[in-house]
Amino acid sequence: MVFASSISAVSAVPLAVVIATLVAAVLHASWNAIAHWIPDKVAAMTLVPLGCALCALPLIWLAAPPDSASWPYLAASSVLHVLYNGLLMLAYRFGDFSQTYPLARGTAPLVVALVAATILGETPRLAQLAGVLLISMGLAFLVFWGHRTNPIRPAAIGAAIATGLIIASYTVVDGIGIRQSHSTLGYIAWLMLLGEITVPILVFAWRGPSLLPQLRPVWHIGLLGGALSVTAYGLVLWSQTRGALASIAAMRESSIILVAVIGAVWFKEGFGRARILATVAVTAGIAVMVLA
Repeated sequence: MVFASSISAVSAVPLAVVIATLVAAVLHASWNAIAHWIPDKVAAMTLVPLGCALCALPLIWLAAPPDSASWPYLAASSVLHVLYNGLLMLAYRFGDFSQTYPLARGTAPLVVALVAATILGETPRLAQLAGVLLISMGLAFLVFWGHRTNPIRPAAIGAAIATGLIIASYTVVDGIGIRQSHSTLGYIAWLMLLGEITVPILVFAWRGPSLLPQLRPVWHIGLLGGALSVTAYGLVLWSQTRGALASIAAMRESSIILVAVIGAVWFKEGFGRARILATVAVTAGIAVMVLA
């Protein structure tokens, strides 16, 4: 058995889990906006993970260590998070924020739903599946409608889809690992340290002291992005101990609506019918899953 709590049918998502996941979505959109805003993507890729790792240190001291059964999942997820950081920065380098982010995040929910159903035994109820599909359709529409008026580069599409597959992979791995850890805070802390500290170490080894002048003007905002990232994913992991992976993954991607607003207001990327229709579809999908 993959984990002891596998069930044949998924129950409704508790309200506390919905609230925690939606707060995580807001925080996630915020730190991604920070990462996109920092002009030097190498600096962003250094500072945000470094902020995550620094936030993890006091948590490791405060929290009980995760059980040994969860450490293989921690190790696998740490590698996946390193890949995620690199691919995400590539996507942001090649494409608009309001197109690459939705494509990356929108790929994940359906993949998670499929894996959770086939491997973990979390078979969603019809209403929950409809909610996942509504959210994914809204996000896909947001991307591909925008492609008509503002074509997205193939390199950005490739990087964004690859990022989405990595997101789906670590979502499933962490969903299993944290349920076996018996220490939610301990799992979060060790994951943020092991999964994030590798990136700044590699970047410093590559760029050396020449990187410091690029970090100095934006170090505070980059570290803030890391703190937001830790809080966002911590809330998601907590939610995964109390709700189905597919539902949590889908609701978390409501951050894409906020990203559409940020892209229009902050990055001047435009806002139109596509974003309105996508907002309606995502909101309806969340409502269906909450009321299911």
